[in-house]
Amino acid sequence: MATGSTHTSTEYISHHLVNWTVGEGFWTFHLDTIVVSGVIGLAIFFAMAIAARKATSGVPGNFQNLVEMTLGMVDNQVKDTFHGKSELVTPLAITIFVWVWLMNALDLIPVDFIPMAVMGVTGLEYFKAVPTTDPNLTFAMSLTVFVLMIAYNFKFKGVGGFLREALTVPFGKWMFPINLLFRIIEDIAKPISLALRLFGNMYAGEMVFILLAVWAGASYLWVPFSSLLSLGWALFHILIITLQAFVFMMLTIVYMSMAAESH
Repeated sequence: MATGSTHTSTEYISHHLVNWTVGEGFWTFHLDTIVVSGVIGLAIFFAMAIAARKATSGVPGNFQNLVEMTLGMVDNQVKDTFHGKSELVTPLAITIFVWVWLMNALDLIPVDFIPMAVMGVTGLEYFKAVPTTDPNLTFAMSLTVFVLMIAYNFKFKGVGGFLREALTVPFGKWMFPINLLFRIIEDIAKPISLALRLFGNMYAGEMVFILLAVWAGASYLWVPFSSLLSLGWALFHILIITLQAFVFMMLTIVYMSMAAESH
């Protein structure tokens, strides 16, 4: 991918796994993740705004049909899972599902296509195009869900109710140290599993596409979808990216529901 040089297979793979960064240590920012996820987020916002503005009660267009089907599916999941009263959960679930799906869908674009285009224009040495293959993004999203989950605990149960639940469930008040330990482990495990599940699946999918590019001898060239093997994996990967977006959304709804309900 670097101009004017030949990479071995190992160098080619390693090159694809390095982010465009600034800063050092803890304050290292992955700018490609920030830029790509931000652009996709803005694109979703304006696309939804246009769909809402042009929505008609008559015969809907294809895009309106797609938006209505997506919103209806997510709204049904929220109604079936979340039994509290909140105007935030459904918009949050819709945002997560659509945003994560579109970020995942970038994995279907040939592995060299976006990086080569960006590096050719900007002169950058590294650029990763799929934000969900970066654990920094998946952990940022899961930690945001975690903060909302804690806020919902206080909102629906109050400070006293939250502490009572944390100290008395499941073994009763006389076992409060063990109850509290179990609650801490449970709450910490939620954002970790949420982030690592999405990251692990998307990172593995990205690695398969990179290995297919190496196998096809396609260094410096994007893998054409005419390749039967690449096409087969891409079609299967559509299921993976949809499933991972759905799972992230559903777990978010479940966590919000658990926070809104008392044991």
